[in-house]
Amino acid sequence: MYIEQLYTNCLAEAAYYIESDGVAAIIDPLRETSPYIELAKRRNAKIKYVFETHFHADFVSGHVDLAREADAVIVYGPTAEAGFDILVAKDNEEFILGSIILKVLHTPGHTMESSCFLLKDENGNDHAVFTGDTLFVGDVGRPDLAVKSDLTRENLAGLLYNSLNIKLKTLADDVIVYPAHGAGSACGKNIGKETFSTIGQQKKYNYALQATSKEEFVSAVLDGLTDPPKYFFMDALLNKNGYSRIDELMKKNTVALSTLEFLKEIEKGALVLDTRDADIFEKGFISESVNIGLSGQYAPWVGAIIDANKPLVLIAEEGKEAEAILRLARVGYENIHGYLKGGIKEWENTGNSIDNVVGIDPADFVKTIKQDDKIIDVRNQGEWETGIIEGATLISLNNLENELSLLDKTKHYYIHCAGGYRSMMASSLMKKNGFTKITNVRGGVNKVKEAGLKLVLPIKN
Repeated sequence: MYIEQLYTNCLAEAAYYIESDGVAAIIDPLRETSPYIELAKRRNAKIKYVFETHFHADFVSGHVDLAREADAVIVYGPTAEAGFDILVAKDNEEFILGSIILKVLHTPGHTMESSCFLLKDENGNDHAVFTGDTLFVGDVGRPDLAVKSDLTRENLAGLLYNSLNIKLKTLADDVIVYPAHGAGSACGKNIGKETFSTIGQQKKYNYALQATSKEEFVSAVLDGLTDPPKYFFMDALLNKNGYSRIDELMKKNTVALSTLEFLKEIEKGALVLDTRDADIFEKGFISESVNIGLSGQYAPWVGAIIDANKPLVLIAEEGKEAEAILRLARVGYENIHGYLKGGIKEWENTGNSIDNVVGIDPADFVKTIKQDDKIIDVRNQGEWETGIIEGATLISLNNLENELSLLDKTKHYYIHCAGGYRSMMASSLMKKNGFTKITNVRGGVNKVKEAGLKLVLPIKN
């Protein structure tokens, strides 16, 4: 038996390769199929099944393309309906994989078709459970993505409570837990940094598994739950109904544009997405560009703050163009009209003007900040609870564009996040929307604390 976790930091997503006696299965693959095809080829194995724990909302799965290329069967749990051929498994149905077995555990709650896959080893012992978005390390899946007119998030949370208590907490403490996501994913509220655990560890330390009643569980899971990113529902539909082949999509979107062609796309309404690092973007960029750097959680942030229907043209470091486009495809962003050949240097070489963002180092910020200065903290609510700069306006990056009308364009604003990645996104969004008096605090509040500024706890309403 062989198990390999293929973890993608940008999406905080874990896919799994499982193999026994030359027969393999993939659980929750990313959209590009080559990593799984090549891994099976290296190991002289044949991919027989593609198991999906549910219809994912935070990324476009590779199940359709992978099943076609590997001549494999796509397996979903009970109640699943799709726009392509799938095998809808029964609860407790078992699938033989060489000398091991994968048993379907229907665990509705995150979504109605959500299922976990219990792996029984060569001796028939429970070895590991692949929990999808039902159970994470330190958290559980959000129960608000499958809400319908007759199904509230409270209903779903109640179903999740039943699933956890009946199907997962009853497993032996030494059974390994392999979830679909780690820290940073919006599929949970506060997922732990580890990418695997055990049932025993989760029963001991996971807050959601400490609840002694369904009512207590529902209250704990829903408390502080923010709205899901807007792109989630688009991706869930793509995963359910099918999508364009990834190889064809990459060929169509990975187009090098001359400066003139790039300008024409902007004139036709394309948004410039600049994927360079924040410190490089700060020094010079095309006016009205939005900066979301490849070095961070690039694709999820694109999904959170950019309209999927908006045509995009990209600025990227040389050699990073295809990566930028592929990572967009992973979250269903397919309306890419190309990238600027030669990047920002070519833009300047052909006589076009550039804009910039004023930045300030944390030590200088601490020395110069005055009590009446305007500060915007674009971190998330949970981060604010660990301490804020006194007097700061709290607007999470997810909601920034919706709240810009509440700000005064004649005022000067300092913008910060935790480490500088999100604050540059916020700075670019504000500049795009006509704010000219802004300063980005490099290094964010983490470096500001190191420079000696004491934080205060936010006042709760």
